[in-house]
Amino acid sequence: MLKLRWLLAVLLGFFLSTPALASPPSGMWQNPVIKDAGAMHPLPNAAFQPDKTVIYKALFSITHESKTPREINDGLDHVARAVNVFVSAGVPLDHLKFVVIIHGGATPIVLDNAHYKKQFGVDNPNLKVLSELKTAGVELAVCGQAVAGEDYDYSWVNPDVKIALSALSTIIILQHDGYALMPM
Repeated sequence: MLKLRWLLAVLLGFFLSTPALASPPSGMWQNPVIKDAGAMHPLPNAAFQPDKTVIYKALFSITHESKTPREINDGLDHVARAVNVFVSAGVPLDHLKFVVIIHGGATPIVLDNAHYKKQFGVDNPNLKVLSELKTAGVELAVCGQAVAGEDYDYSWVNPDVKIALSALSTIIILQHDGYALMPM
């Protein structure tokens, strides 16, 4: 019985002292720049902190459709989180050269509200996040070939989003220009 109590005490002590298993304090989720998506935990003592003096160039390729038409696209949420993480770590917004290319199953997220609602029966939940990303300096584009492939009129695309020749050419050009490809 004494061994069992000792073992339980050791195990309880281990689980209560292990940060990975402990719940984070409430209020730790933050959205320093993009308020409607991309919540993150500031971790000032974590490994791999970004250098505040470097210009970071990333191309986010979003291809997956949203889980449901009512939810913000996961890829878009990850882009918002990337902005929030870098800014939280002290990197100025003007040091983030982030580009998003939307194509494939994700193409509908760029529709204006009227056409999104006509197709899905709900307001486009991505519009506010797209606007916030653009305001933060993120360049947003949709594959023109994907828009045509969905039989969408180009005038239906949200004005915050540029129409690119294609995702294929965008990815090749920007990788050639030193952008890190981030598939979403």
